[in-house]
Order: sequence, then C-alpha cells, then structure tokens
Amino acid sequence: MKKFQPQPGVVVQAYRFALDPNASQESSLHSHCGAARAAYNWAVGWVTASWWQRRAEETYDIPEAELTPWRPWSLPSLRKAFNAAKKTDSRFAGWWEENSKEAYSTGLANAAAAFDNHAKSKIGRRRGKRVGAPRFKVKRKAPLACRFTTGTIRVEGDGRHVTLPRLGTIRTHEPTAKLLTHVRAGTARILSATVRHERGRWFASFQVEVKRDLARVARPEVAVGVDLGVKSLAVLADSTGEIRTISNPRHYDGALKRLCRASRTVSRRRGPDRRTGRKPSKRWEKANAARNKVHHRVANLREDALHKFTTALAAEYGTIVIEDLGVTGMLKNRRLARKIADAGFGEIRRRLGYKTRQRHGTRIIVASRWYPSSKTCSGCGAVKAKLPLHVRTYRCEVCGLVIDRDDNAGLNLVALAATRTTGTGVAGDRDTLTVSNPRGADQKTRAIRPGRKAGPGRAGGAIPAPRGKEARDRTQAEALTLW
Repeated sequence: MKKFQPQPGVVVQAYRFALDPNASQESSLHSHCGAARAAYNWAVGWVTASWWQRRAEETYDIPEAELTPWRPWSLPSLRKAFNAAKKTDSRFAGWWEENSKEAYSTGLANAAAAFDNHAKSKIGRRRGKRVGAPRFKVKRKAPLACRFTTGTIRVEGDGRHVTLPRLGTIRTHEPTAKLLTHVRAGTARILSATVRHERGRWFASFQVEVKRDLARVARPEVAVGVDLGVKSLAVLADSTGEIRTISNPRHYDGALKRLCRASRTVSRRRGPDRRTGRKPSKRWEKANAARNKVHHRVANLREDALHKFTTALAAEYGTIVIEDLGVTGMLKNRRLARKIADAGFGEIRRRLGYKTRQRHGTRIIVASRWYPSSKTCSGCGAVKAKLPLHVRTYRCEVCGLVIDRDDNAGLNLVALAATRTTGTGVAGDRDTLTVSNPRGADQKTRAIRPGRKAGPGRAGGAIPAPRGKEARDRTQAEALTLW
C-alpha cells in the first residue's frame, strides 16, 4: 500500500457505509454512544454548576472577588477535569473503562462547541438564530453517535469490513471498494471515523483526504438557471434557449397511504406514558418499528433522487444559477410545508455547492432571495407589481409575452450568468419598462436587540475576531459578563 502524499487538488470528503454488526458489536456501539452522551451531560453540569453557585452567592452580598470562580469550557479544560473525576464520580465508576477514550472525547468536544456557540451568539458574534445555553441530553431522544480520531481506523482488504478502535472489525452491508481503491493507490488518507445510528441501522462515515482531479463537464460554455418548485422539482433553462422540466418524485405523498395505515395500527396499541411510567407493549413496539420503516424508506428514496439530480446537473453545465430561497420561512406555510420539505430545496443547493466546486471546478451563482425572478418578464424585463402563487402563466402587459411562470423564472435566472451579477435583477441591467406602482421587495437592516453587541453580519459593522486561545478566552469572558 503506497504512502499518502498530500498534493495540490486534495479535498476532504466523507465515505459512508452501512454496517451489519453482530449482537455483541451492536451492544458495544450502543455503549460507546451512551458514553458520549454521559460525558456531554457531565460537562454541561460541571460548567453550569459554577454559574448557579455564583448566582446563589450574589444573593448573600458576597463581594465579586470572593465569588466562586467561573469554570472554563474549552476542550482541554474539560478533558483535564473529566480525567480527574471519572475514577471517583459514581456516574462513571465501574464501567468507564469498557469504552474507548474517543467516546468520552466526543461528548466533551460537543459540549465545548455548544458552550462556544452559546457564548458567541450571546455577544453577537454568531449569525443566525439565538443559541441558548446547552441542556442535558435525554437518553430516549439523544441521537446515537460517536467519533474516532485516533487508534486503528481502516478499511479491510476484502472490501467488506471496517476496523474501529475497541469495536474491532465490523462487516459492512455494502462494499467499500470506492474508498479502498484510493487507499491502495496512496491517493487517500483517513482522518477520522464516525459511527451513527439513523434510519433503523448503523452507519460508519470516514472523513478522508482524497486527491481528486477535476472532471470536465459536458457543456462548459453553457449556463443554466434552476428554478425550484413544488409542482415540478426544477425547471432548467440554459443559455442556448432550451428549457427542461424535472418532475417532482413526491416520495412522501406516494407513501402517505401506507403511513396512515401504519399510524392507525400504532395508535391502537398500548404505547408508553411518561406521566405514569407505563412502558410500551411488545405489539406497540412492533407496530412502531413498521411505521418507522416506511419513514426510512421515504428518506432513502429522497436522498437517492437528490444525489442523482444534483450529480447530473453539476456534470453537465459550466455555470449554474440558483435562487437563495428562505426555506425556513417557507416551511411556516401550513398548506405547502409538507411538499416543500419533501422536495428538499435546501439539500439541492448544498449539494450543488460542493459538487460544482470540488468535483468539476465550475461556477455557481446564487441569486438573492429578493430578486423577482417570477415577476420579471424574460422578454422585455418589465416587472409586475403582483403575481399570486396560483397564477401559473405569466402574461406581460408591455410586450404581450405569454409563458409558463416557472419557465419565465428559469430564463431570468440564466440571464444573471451573462451579467455576472448576484441578484440585482435583469430589469436593473437593461433599459426596461416597469408596471405602474411596482411592489419591489427589499431587505432592511434590523435593529440590534437590547443587550447585544454588533458583530459580523449585524447592523453596526464588523468587529475583527481574534484567533486561537485568545479568541476562546475573550469569548468566554465577554459571555460571562452578560450572564
């Protein structure tokens, strides 16, 4: 086996394989994931204990200098404290040696990341929704996952087994030839492995450095505009004038009848009751497993369809233009939420992003979510004031163009590739006419909530962020002052 030599063109990607563990291996997998959860809960309790202790001491008018010191939440600090407590803590005594140290390191690393995200969100250095303080993970709800970064991590030469620390050699449900070929040729190096239980079975994901040569696309000079929708999954309008429609598979709707029948069966069985402590019956567990099997099949079909669609799209065009859809807000529409979630708009954009960049080196343009692709006439550039969702045919009052609504949006999106813009709009780039009193949506800067500082991505300007240990200490100190 050749030794891996990092070279230009090396990318980090994941290889995921389904596992077929035996009874003892499955028990060990559950034990490792449970150990990660226990270490996470210990870290949350150890850090927050000092918070509540200080609050209690403040009620007794104890001076600031005499209060209980804050406990750090950096990963090195958590590891040092955990190693000192695991031999005496009753929660770990007698069983912590049964699992790999990587299991506990996984929980501590997740806790450190959770506290860091909370601190950055509290002082305004993290974009997105406000992140609350870490909470304890419940056994029945916590996802089963464990990450290995050291030890024996490899794929076996037979192509049907993988070896992980303390877990040993586990048979895979599918061949590992794709990864094994790179490892034997010396063009791949395994960085870490993560075992996870989802969709009713165990998976092993290998994070690998792979030397990948960019593959040439079939039509490098052609640009395409992708308009995602519910009626049809996507409308592809390229720069040559060709328009194609990708039908929506509607996997969830196809399984809805079987899912309703399985759910009725579950409702007629004696299920668990947390208020009274009642445990589920065997018949309920069997019926619930049958219902979950339907959900898992739908998820697998959706993932397979999205991978095939995005792979084919990235391998054909040199430039792809796609909209920046506000999927979170769209899911609040109770009439369309189920169909939007089934289509997977967010996954399509995410997968197109890394497949165009890492596999083909092509360009992807993301149009602003405020760009009126459906309201703009693809012929003359006139913008309508209103275009309700139920109106599926676009009729231009200026030039008389009559075209399908989705086809019109696709043509407007592909026009952005020629103007090299990220969503200013076709009407702004041409001398176009606009319908009277246009209602052009625009994004407005929101005011900062009281008590929050301006940071990157917020009103008030960006603050240069420190790096390394200085950044970690500064973030923790500023967050604790607001506690």
